[in-house]
Parts: sequence; structure tokens; C-alpha cells
Amino acid sequence: MKYILGIDIGTGSTKAVAVDFDHRAFDSSQHFYATQSPSPGYSEQHPEVIWQAFQKSISEIVEKLGSAPVAVSLSSAMHSLIAVDHNGESLLPMMTWADQRSAGIAERLLSEDLGLELYQETGTPVHPMSPLCKIIWIRENQPQIFEKVAKFISIKEYIWYRLFNSWEVDYSIASCSGLMNTAQMQWSKKALNTAGIGLAQLSALVSTSYLRKDFEPQELPFLEAGTPFVIGASDGCLANLGSGAFRPGSAALTIGTSGALRVASDKAVFSMKAMTFSYHLDESIFINGGAVNNGGVALKWHLKNIFDKETLTAADYDTALRAAENVRAGANGLIFLPYLQGERAPIWDSRSCGNFFGISLNHHQQHFTRAVVEGICFALNDVLQSLTESGQPVAELKVSGGFVSSSVWLQIMADITGKKLIKVNTEDASATGAAYLAVKAIGLEEEYPLPNQDEMVAIAPNQQEHETYKKYFKIYKKLYQDLKGTMHDLHDLQNEMI
Repeated sequence: MKYILGIDIGTGSTKAVAVDFDHRAFDSSQHFYATQSPSPGYSEQHPEVIWQAFQKSISEIVEKLGSAPVAVSLSSAMHSLIAVDHNGESLLPMMTWADQRSAGIAERLLSEDLGLELYQETGTPVHPMSPLCKIIWIRENQPQIFEKVAKFISIKEYIWYRLFNSWEVDYSIASCSGLMNTAQMQWSKKALNTAGIGLAQLSALVSTSYLRKDFEPQELPFLEAGTPFVIGASDGCLANLGSGAFRPGSAALTIGTSGALRVASDKAVFSMKAMTFSYHLDESIFINGGAVNNGGVALKWHLKNIFDKETLTAADYDTALRAAENVRAGANGLIFLPYLQGERAPIWDSRSCGNFFGISLNHHQQHFTRAVVEGICFALNDVLQSLTESGQPVAELKVSGGFVSSSVWLQIMADITGKKLIKVNTEDASATGAAYLAVKAIGLEEEYPLPNQDEMVAIAPNQQEHETYKKYFKIYKKLYQDLKGTMHDLHDLQNEMI
């Protein structure tokens, strides 16, 4: 069977998805890896471990299917940063998107006009997730390392270098680095000056459809020499493509470890208040949206710590969510602020923290579970409202990610947003989107393909429940404003005591 292999290099795993010439994802292979946090606020991984997962994912699926792919296309998590020397060896562990050590730097930039200028030029919110802030942190805190850095790269660039011994990065990954001028499609002089680095320390910019046919299979002997490799785009932008939400006004909602809501547009759209992002899918399609730090990780934390589960199975999630289904909207007056890892859009507060509000003797486990799920959905609805307020209408949400396996969670999401959800039955929207991008890049079709419409499932909101949630959402929004100062005091006190 002829197929294209889309590979998503994610934060928790690398997943390879086989997509046939009818645009159906029909098989996959996934390999997981850990994240280390040696100090508070640190989130690190080792690039070599991710490279090994990349190799294993490809070899496993090729062995399973009995034939090599026609082409390979890459998706990757955003905002990672690796400092490498002239031999391509990492000088420090990779900082993931969740690394918070540059929070003070982000706050400093935002206290000046320069912060908003950088945001408007690069489309990347000024936040510790941004590689720009991470580079400044290395310069200020590890100057001896900084002086040795030949290149500042992402995990996709590391993988690409291992494949082709060449430093190249696609417009999509570059556009979420805080270092690229979104309008001019070139590295930003202002951002580079702010970071204190030179143009030679960044990779060459290429189109997301850029492909190479000079592949040599020394480290991937299960592939054929000359297999076309398409550099692809970022996981968020490709999730829109893989779920069919790449036309203006079409929105994609993803909840995995974190969560994001993204709208396709033919132009960059900025919100000074919510600081929503604007990244490239390709040269003509922008993906505008906002990401939250706390998606599935918040529910995982809840089940492991409140339910005291050492390891979690699919059955554990199903049991907890089905119990929560019997709880009425609003969790009997219990509201959860899901800021367990601080928060990105739209509050951009790395010193925020999680809160249960309204606890009484009437609350039991199922109420807390319901409140956690509602809190995650409230956070994403906050992003949705910011996007619509900036002039980006949304009629329906194409949904993907781990949460789509739960009918309870999907219904709560529909009821809170008041939008129809379209469940796209695909193995992985980002990996599938990478394969769809390759379909066009290698010339199989002139336009991006769409997912099979027959496999989509619609979830309509319950209007009565939506009206109830609108009242709770107002309280949810007010809670953060009321507690913000206290959250910051507590955060600063904890840091003093470390």
C-alpha cells in the first residue's frame, strides 16, 4: 500500500501516522519520553532521547506495514530551544514550551514599549515560553555557555540536522520563536538585537512545503535512499490542517496536555489585550489563536492526586468522567481556576496558580472532577471570546486531541462555548496535517486535502445549559481578577523560601 508518513514530534511523545492516498489515517506508532524539572520552573528534555523516539516510531510502522512510505513530513511542538555548538551538540538540555525560568525577563520586556513592539512584529506573545526570552535568560544567567553557542534551534531543527546535516527551519516554527518578522518573512533585526545574537546563529528560513530528496538512510536503514522529506510546520498550525480548519473563519480546538484554540485567516490578527498569537501555516495562511498551559494535565493531576492513583488507565478516566456526567452544570457551585502551571492566553500570568472556589460540605469527588473539566473549558472559552472580540467570527469548532474520546467532556465544551463541535476522527490531527501538507508539496494534489466528511461527528450545544454556563463564566473571569494580587504574593513567598 502507498502511504505518506506524518510525524508529530510532541512534548510527551513522537507519533508517526500513516495516511493513505484517500487521505485516511490508518495506522500509527508512538514512543514516549519524560520531561525533567531539576529546579522550580524548569522543563527540560534531552534531544538525543527524542531523536531515538523519532527513529523507533518510523521503524516500527514501516516494519508493521511491510513497506516504506512514499514521503515523510514533519510536525513539531512549538517554542522549544536548544543551544548547540559548532558540532551540533547540545550545550544544555532542551527547554520545552513549559519552561518558566525566563518569566522575569518576559515581565521586564512587557513593562517597556519594546514588549508590544516585538509582539506586533513577530506575532509571538512575550512570555517565558518564547525562545526569545529563553535566549536572553541564557545570556544573562549562563554567559559562559552563551559565548559557546553556534546555533539556537528548535527540536525540529535538531531532527532535520540529524537527517541532512543542514541548518534549516520552516516559516511556521520560526514564526512562533519570537525572532521572525511575520510580515516580511525574515528574521527580525529588532528581536535579534534584543536577544543579543547574530543572524549566523539562526537557521536558514524555508517554506513549510520545502522538501529534500537527498536522504541517505544510514541512521534510518528501514527507509529508501532518496525518500522525499517535507520539512512541514508546527503542531498547532498542522492540527488546523489535519482537522480541515484551514479556511478563514474555521476554528480548531485541541486539548492534549495543554490546549489551544486557533482560527485560520489570510492575515495576521493581533489583540493587545489578550496577546493572541499569529503563526504561519504557509506563506498565505495565518493561524491566529491562543494556547492554555493546563489542558489534560490538569485532569491527570486531579485523578492522580485526589483519587490517589499511582498510574492512570483509560478506564480510570472513563469512570471519573461518567460520574461527573451526573453532576449538573456548574458543579453545584464549585469553580476551578486551572492555572496549575501558570497560564498563557489570555491572562499571560506565569505567577497565577490553581484554585477551587466555593467548596462546601455538599461536594464530593464527582463535583471536583466536573469542576476541573469545566475549568479547562472555561479557560479555552476565554481564548475563544478574545478571538471573536478581535474580529474573527467562529461558527463551529473542529476538535482533536485526547479529550475527544470522552463524550462527556465534548458535551461540556459545546455547552460552555455555545458552539457546535465537529469531532474529526483522525489518529492525530497534527501528524495527519503534516501528511496533508506533503500531499500538496510532492505534487499529488494542487490543494490541501480535507478529512473524510463521513467520519466526522457533530456535537450540538444544549442552549439551556449554555445559559447556565454564561453565568458561571462571569464568576470565573472575576475570580482571577480578584485573586491575582494574592496569587502573586503567594508565588513570591514560595520563591523566597526555596
